[in-house]
Amino acid sequence: MSGQGRQNRDDRRGPQRRADGQGGPRRESTGGTSHRAPSRGARPRDVQPARRVAYDVIRAVSTSDAYANLLLPGAIREAGLSSADAALATELAYGTLRRLGTYDAIIAQAAGRDIADIDPPVLDALRLGTHQILATRVATHAAVNESVNLVALHAGRGASGFANAVLRSVAARTQDEWLDAVTAAARSDDERLGLRFAHPVWIIRALRRALAAEGREEELEALLAADNAAPEVTLVALPGLAEPQGPRRPYAATAFGSAGGDPGAVVAANKGRVRVQDEGSQLVALALVGAQPVTAGERWLDLCAGPGGKTALLAAEALRSGATLDANEVVPARAGLVRKAVASVPLHVDVAEEDGRVLAVDRPGVYDRILLDAPCTGLGALRRRPEARWRKTAADVPELAALQEGLLAAALGALKPGGILAYVTCSPHLAETAAVVQSVLRDRDDVQELDAREAVRAVSEQPIDLPEPSSGSGHAQLWPHRHGTDAMFLSLLRKQP
Repeated sequence: MSGQGRQNRDDRRGPQRRADGQGGPRRESTGGTSHRAPSRGARPRDVQPARRVAYDVIRAVSTSDAYANLLLPGAIREAGLSSADAALATELAYGTLRRLGTYDAIIAQAAGRDIADIDPPVLDALRLGTHQILATRVATHAAVNESVNLVALHAGRGASGFANAVLRSVAARTQDEWLDAVTAAARSDDERLGLRFAHPVWIIRALRRALAAEGREEELEALLAADNAAPEVTLVALPGLAEPQGPRRPYAATAFGSAGGDPGAVVAANKGRVRVQDEGSQLVALALVGAQPVTAGERWLDLCAGPGGKTALLAAEALRSGATLDANEVVPARAGLVRKAVASVPLHVDVAEEDGRVLAVDRPGVYDRILLDAPCTGLGALRRRPEARWRKTAADVPELAALQEGLLAAALGALKPGGILAYVTCSPHLAETAAVVQSVLRDRDDVQELDAREAVRAVSEQPIDLPEPSSGSGHAQLWPHRHGTDAMFLSLLRKQP
């Protein structure tokens, strides 16, 4: 999602509120719900490095609104973790954050109190321990002991007894038994699914509606499960600058080759001409290029370019097609990432730092192709951004939709007659996808929606299942459970010559 526009409001307490309306009866503390740090003379407790890194990342997400996918790689490097420990830290941090709401409901029952009455440092350690006990192969005694040691280090020895009791209560049931227990009092099917699959109810409803628009509502549970699975890391080989490896579509390869499974090493070895990028992101960018033949001298624009992955792919395509490329990103730090992303492509890309609506209005009829990867809720990338589902709210959607409509209307003005615009979101929410396109096109008779499904099929080297929406629209919607990609939405719009 681009940085264009206001950051979504974070629900800072998020799942720390009672996610299921359950939790045992409140009782007086037996381990202390108000804890002090260890005394100066307290004997330090040892915690395995991978768990320490995972806990620190979870705490940063809770206290500083940090993003795990940005924080974790640096924390792993700073701790000097081995490949095995890095993988463990990633699974523990991401797995815990993805299923936070479910774990909070389980902890509330196991503790016999509302999670709001548990000190945040203790609660985060309990979440981490619960994930290890119920969803990993970590031995129960190791999960309990290490989590109790974390509590002792960060909240004092008095709290460690409480944590020990809660985690032993968690370990007394299997994951399925706990899921049955916390969903028993669910007031609706959506609430039951939300607890079982760790998604807020408003997201459950949005995903159901998006699937129903394709006549595939029965796939909802498969989609929710896919959101909770660690995604495969894929690479893009920039066309004309690097050779793709493996039978992926069309410039993608898995990240695990000669570098021993380290995607960073692969990127470094190829000087940035091979980089990590989801296949869905590749397909929507390439569909813009392949929608009609490129004529040398065309001018292209990536309007909301941060952090620059699609920009680099477009730059490589522009280089070999004789086109030029401009980019824009309103957030300066993200604009810097765009410049870094395109540095490996021997093509000058001018990167502006303006409100995309203003830039587009100032450049009427200039561009032959425009990529508008609009800011959105990011519901299509929940598997990659584990904390995102707990930060977004339904109240964020109308303001984002208004921004998306403004950007799309302005971008169409910057398009030449005969030019093509790709409207893209990393969200399947209908209010951010088809509804935006329909709203903007309602009063225009000079813009035609092309068949985006056919354009995606044309650039994919493998068959790809893209059913026609019930609305008869020509857009394409990718899905993690069906295509193994992020849930990218694509609408291709052509201005009449």
